[in-house]
Amino acid sequence: MKVIALIFARGGSKGVPGKNIKMMAGKPLLAHSIDLAKRLEAIDSVYVSTDDKAIASVAVKYGAYVIDRPRKLAQDSSSEWEAWKHAIEWLDEHGIDFDVFLSLPTTAPLRNESDVISTLENLGPDIDMVLTMSTASRSPWFNMVEKEQDGLIKLLNTQKGSIHRRQDVPQCFDLNTVAYATRPQFINSANGIFDGKVMGVEIPIERSIDIDTELDFKIAEYLMQNSHETEKTC
Repeated sequence: MKVIALIFARGGSKGVPGKNIKMMAGKPLLAHSIDLAKRLEAIDSVYVSTDDKAIASVAVKYGAYVIDRPRKLAQDSSSEWEAWKHAIEWLDEHGIDFDVFLSLPTTAPLRNESDVISTLENLGPDIDMVLTMSTASRSPWFNMVEKEQDGLIKLLNTQKGSIHRRQDVPQCFDLNTVAYATRPQFINSANGIFDGKVMGVEIPIERSIDIDTELDFKIAEYLMQNSHETEKTC
């Protein structure tokens, strides 16, 4: 089974300018995803899909191949799914056959090898997509509300009736960006992730942070540095 890791890193980030190559714990954010992928024997090769020359340069420096992504697929409003399809088309045009499509977003630098391996191992023959998730801090049945036009609020989800204790509702999870595993055939035939049978792999919340803001970046860097210091003292 041939597994290709793909990292989708466009330029022009608004929340954290230059996010994908912003330095974190001594190296560009992008490099953390590349380095982890290259350490895993299960992964055959690593590709970075980008529209940005600076990002492409960093990708090559750290040992990844580059897929030139059209600017129209690298805008704030662009569909990630379409970027995935473009990457598959590009690989096909370059004669690169593979069995498993593994996306490792730059925004989850705290993932570890076991998180990725677990994601791959759960992609069984009857599963179309494996996502990663972490325990949610809030429940749509208990403490998540929506605001109506008159300013009043109501519970977001009342399917379970009147609920007063967190223990009485099903456990909820937040999807994160640690890893996505699927097959190129599913991406080409579907319009989105939940068009098929989807499996979720639970990742501890301390490795699930998704960098979208400067605060997220600072928290992730702190956790990463603290983890490294702990390893040194063990």
